Amino acid sequence: MSGIKKQDGPVAVTGASGYIGSRIVEDLLDQGYEVHACVRDASNSKKVNHLIELGKKSSESDVNLFEGDLFEKGSYNDAFSGCVAVIHAGATVGFNRETPQEVYDGCFTENEHVIESVKKSGSVKRFVFTSSFAAVAHPRPEGYVFDEKDWCGDNIDAYKGAWTEDNISKNRDIAYAMAKANTEKMIYKLAEDDGGFEAISINPLHVIGPLMTENHNQFFSWQFFIWQLLKGNDFGHWDGKQLRGDRMLWNMVDVRDVAKAHRLATESENAKNGSRYILAATDRSGEKFTWQLQVKLKELFPEIKNIGGEEMDNGKPLKDTYDSPRSYCTKAIEELELSTHSIEDTLKETGESYKRLGLL
Repeated sequence: MSGIKKQDGPVAVTGASGYIGSRIVEDLLDQGYEVHACVRDASNSKKVNHLIELGKKSSESDVNLFEGDLFEKGSYNDAFSGCVAVIHAGATVGFNRETPQEVYDGCFTENEHVIESVKKSGSVKRFVFTSSFAAVAHPRPEGYVFDEKDWCGDNIDAYKGAWTEDNISKNRDIAYAMAKANTEKMIYKLAEDDGGFEAISINPLHVIGPLMTENHNQFFSWQFFIWQLLKGNDFGHWDGKQLRGDRMLWNMVDVRDVAKAHRLATESENAKNGSRYILAATDRSGEKFTWQLQVKLKELFPEIKNIGGEEMDNGKPLKDTYDSPRSYCTKAIEELELSTHSIEDTLKETGESYKRLGLL
């Protein structure tokens, strides 16, 4: 089955008002596509005005807003009607207040409803799912380089036997990762059985990059923690409380590159049903321990006197950091012909966007 072209028809994007979804809409419009932007509430000006403005800036393409509820069967029938591709970047469950079992079950319910609308359209040829690197990663020795052949449940013995479906209801991390992985497998099978469309997954790691609106500064997101470092807070801390560990290996990818990869996955002749693409660092320059990230931010923003990070001792980190996850977007570069931003551009433009929004 061949990829799609802009003259073939509209492309629908779920989660269109979100951090990644908005960039997907922008990229599609820049390439001349008509976009069906699916949002929860089209009357919420704070969340949709930037999408309307994107449409006004484009002379060759158009954006149309559609309302949809992922938990309501048939909610996307109108939005997907006549579309040749659906990019499913929307999600309502994840690292919020749901129980682990609700995270897991909700992911399946959402995607089953979306796929039902895809089938009903009769026109969709490509379905691109925003999965997660969580569906790839599993316990491995330090320095292990993950690729698309890895799945989160592969190495359960190294995780003391905990990384199994039996423990989904007990652990949110396991529930989220297994939900993404098993949803991928489900949509590949549904697409294969249907025969009318192909399903492809994008697996982003630590997504950062410039924000379009203040709403994109989502609590607990990776861009949120970059903001905290730029505000002088130690990594993982917020309002005097520690939310994450005080150090980690950052493996960073630009949100604009993630967006572009979604579009390329709809177009590529190389992508097939079951293809998955890790969106992570282009090379080792995009992999930085927290203290290295702090050094880079100080270079890029010399005007900011106090940039947070981790506890240091004479210019060296006080504690060692586990060397993982290592992974690269090599397959996306080779098969999708993805071009990427440098880590310097990504970090600089992330910080500048916070300034433009009055958050720094």
